[in-house]
Amino acid sequence: MFKRFFPHALARALVVCAVGALGANAQAADLAQSSWCAAGKPVKFAEMGWDSAKFMTEVIRYVLEKGYGCKTELTPATNAIALQAVSTGDLNVMVEYWSGRTPAFETAAHDGRVKIVGSLVNGGSVEGYYVPDYVIKGDPTRGIKPIAPDLKSVTDLPHYKALFADPEDPSHGRLYNCPIGWQCESDTGQKMKAYKLDASYTDFHPGSGPALDAAIESAFTRGKPILFYYWEPSTILGRFHAVKLDEPAYNAACWKTINGSKDANPCGSASPPTTLRVVVSNSVADSDPAVLSLFDKVQFPIGAINATLAQMASTKLASRDAAVDYLKAHPAIVAGWVPDAVAQKVKASLK
Repeated sequence: MFKRFFPHALARALVVCAVGALGANAQAADLAQSSWCAAGKPVKFAEMGWDSAKFMTEVIRYVLEKGYGCKTELTPATNAIALQAVSTGDLNVMVEYWSGRTPAFETAAHDGRVKIVGSLVNGGSVEGYYVPDYVIKGDPTRGIKPIAPDLKSVTDLPHYKALFADPEDPSHGRLYNCPIGWQCESDTGQKMKAYKLDASYTDFHPGSGPALDAAIESAFTRGKPILFYYWEPSTILGRFHAVKLDEPAYNAACWKTINGSKDANPCGSASPPTTLRVVVSNSVADSDPAVLSLFDKVQFPIGAINATLAQMASTKLASRDAAVDYLKAHPAIVAGWVPDAVAQKVKASLK
């Protein structure tokens, strides 16, 4: 019986393998062709207002244009405008949504009005309390001696309030918080309560993102101490060397008393790493598996992003040019995002 059975079983196995191979090849072929772009429809991107989003948007646009033959368009937008436009299909893509940080986006995804996919930065974004590295380590090249070599944690900060003195109230230190209205602004306020910093530090609110950046840049340029709450990837932390102070390990229960909370007695917790994602209109997501697959697979190392952002700021390099330079410097990265035929087209376009 074995001799009679084995050839048939082997034949069936070969047929299954062949069918599987054909299916895999068909899937690869599907992902090498954009049905949306083949129909002559442009992929419409929201242009967000910060450099990391601009850079990653341009990388994705370049791959779509050169690898898939797509037409793309770019429209300036805020978070709220982008969500509304992507929900209605007036725009198709928003690059760099901070997952879990904006309830309106989470609701839109839950209700099926948009798709949120991908993980743009390996390991996610991080945020917290930063000081210039020369405050702790000094900077011999500029003749700066370390003035707080033992500063390691947020719990140490009350001992250093005079070092970070608030010019308007020298009895307190000054913490440069996120701009008013940003999620990290209210989260930082809750953290100050949790770490008992509100008794020794002023919670200082810059009027805008550029105002915060200007204050940080001024301190670094002059070699002065400054305590600020920030995040990365970012242009500032790409340009300037800073040390992130230790916080208590992330604790889900404590994080609930901080993130979006008005709890009068929050408990301390580091912010969890945040996944940076791509928001996609249903019109594209439901009709074009190739484009959706690209959005889902694009990913950058956080160090490379910071270095690129620093270059953009120091040389006034346009985000499109930065994207092209990055792809030239890292020619193999696209192969992890798209089928080989598409990657080869992108590679050829860069020569």
